[in-house]
Amino acid sequence: MVCGLGALGYRLVELQYLRHEELLSQARANTVRVDNIEARRGDIRDARGNLLATSLPAKTVCADPSLIGRHAPELARALAPVLQLPEEKLREELTPRLRRNELGALVTNRYVVLQRKVSLEVWQQVRQVMATVELAGVNERTLTNKAEKRFYAQLRQKAIFADTVDDSLRIYPNKQLAAHVLGYTGLHETQARERRIMETTGMDGVELAFNSRLSGVRGWRVTEKDLRNCELVAFREQDIEPEDGLNVVLTLDSGVQFIVESELADAFREQRPDSASCVVVRPQTGEILAMATLPNFDPNRPGDFDPAWRRNRIITDVNEPGSTFKVVVVAGALNEKVVRLEDVFFCENGNFAYGGHVLHDHKRYGNLTVEGIITKSSNIGAAKIGIQLGEQRLYEYIRRFGFGQATGAGLPGEVAGIVPPPARWSKVTIAQMPMGHGLAVTPLQMTMAMAAIANQGVMMKPMIVSRLEDRQGRAVARYEPLIARRVVSPEAASLMVRALKTVVTSEGTAPNARLAHYSCAGKTGTAQKPEGNGYSHEKYFSSFIGFFPADAPEVCIGVFLDYPKAGHYGGEVCGPVFKRIAERVGNYLNIQPDLREEPSDKTVTGRNRWLMTARKTGHVPLN
Repeated sequence: MVCGLGALGYRLVELQYLRHEELLSQARANTVRVDNIEARRGDIRDARGNLLATSLPAKTVCADPSLIGRHAPELARALAPVLQLPEEKLREELTPRLRRNELGALVTNRYVVLQRKVSLEVWQQVRQVMATVELAGVNERTLTNKAEKRFYAQLRQKAIFADTVDDSLRIYPNKQLAAHVLGYTGLHETQARERRIMETTGMDGVELAFNSRLSGVRGWRVTEKDLRNCELVAFREQDIEPEDGLNVVLTLDSGVQFIVESELADAFREQRPDSASCVVVRPQTGEILAMATLPNFDPNRPGDFDPAWRRNRIITDVNEPGSTFKVVVVAGALNEKVVRLEDVFFCENGNFAYGGHVLHDHKRYGNLTVEGIITKSSNIGAAKIGIQLGEQRLYEYIRRFGFGQATGAGLPGEVAGIVPPPARWSKVTIAQMPMGHGLAVTPLQMTMAMAAIANQGVMMKPMIVSRLEDRQGRAVARYEPLIARRVVSPEAASLMVRALKTVVTSEGTAPNARLAHYSCAGKTGTAQKPEGNGYSHEKYFSSFIGFFPADAPEVCIGVFLDYPKAGHYGGEVCGPVFKRIAERVGNYLNIQPDLREEPSDKTVTGRNRWLMTARKTGHVPLN
């Protein structure tokens, strides 16, 4: 008896003192539940308040396999199409299994997560399925055994249940609209209060760039639970509400974005390029009104699309810009007073030997003024201006216009481009760069450079986010337009605008870009794509960047087609796309027409014909 009491006493000391912390922790783990409550993710809205991304209430669908028994195959077959899960995987999750816990006791799997982020509509479908599914070999109406009746009642009512902590589902109501700007979200495993949890996090675009502001602050709840891991509300110890994330208001305009994407889609069908991109900017502020790239994707289900389709090519892809880059060298030369628009250069009748290479023009030009070099887009003329400007000054203007450095638009994945320093230039580089070869830039960089010319020589930092708001719509933070730098003087910029206006005339390279009721200015680009050790004679990167009204620009638009198949000259394949976008955007934004003369019938279609009729009747005022 003494030995027995001694052993019992030792056992009590071991359990109550020596292993107290260990056993207390296990006891609390069996009875106490700590739930991390995810904050509601903030909305993303456009400049007019239209909803682009939001979070809706959702459920985490769970199962208690111990209540399912042998009916896992029937339930898996019925629930798989509703939950959009593989039937085989679902059957495996629903099958009861025994395992040993930390104390060595046999337990069954009574809490299995089947699907997270399930919308309320889908959850109602799950409940409907559980109420009506036919169970093989059972006629529940004829059951007389009370235990069997209770088993099947619990199977239908409790075997499939929703977690007590509500979840949220990220929704993009406009589907593919502005997908590359918005980005998308995914589930990320992290640790919170000694538990591994899955939280919604931004994976790209604004969702990633402003993830910390959109996410808010997580809350938590400490409570007791029953055997099915369900909360006993009466024993709740702590309940800390989460702090909702902030709403992000973009500079993007959904109307302009829709116009751009619809016109790009038409161009994609007609020209069959590898990709098509467009960006619309306000030159005076740097606000981005639209940014689109095709092929596109649906951020509601990003995994269904090729990863290359999810790439925002406007900031991630670089190409040699071609002739659009001539604005940089000519603007720099005008600013340095190295040349005047009236100065004449001999363009060698289309062939110019320099630095061991022969440079070519697309036509045989003789004498051209500096303005004519822009009008006709002469490679040789631009090369001679670059040579006259000199290596160091040319490089300084390239950097001043923002090439070789990220624009700072605020979107993830933006690259700086490729601009080799003069120390790495070959003998012919000074002649090639003014033609837009020998360096690589992003479409956004090239568009912002043109916008700086439109803005009297002042380059603005591109803006994609206007402000942050709380759930009540109160502004928490505002982002004001920022001047990046002055690139050229107002006089040099004005001369460049004068030259760029000739590009869309019948004498220029983009007469198809001319607008019916707005003066506009712009530049074409047609760059051969590098291939092997040289350049392809079949693959081109084509572009047109323009702004209107030319002398008081409100909008700058860049259109880019990578390897179009039905033509390749920028004025031919991108100019008409610019024209259609510009005319629709001008009408949508109510930009006042600045041309009084009426165009020929060949250029009057649709909305423009209505505008002409309205003017004749006096319903549309003119400046």
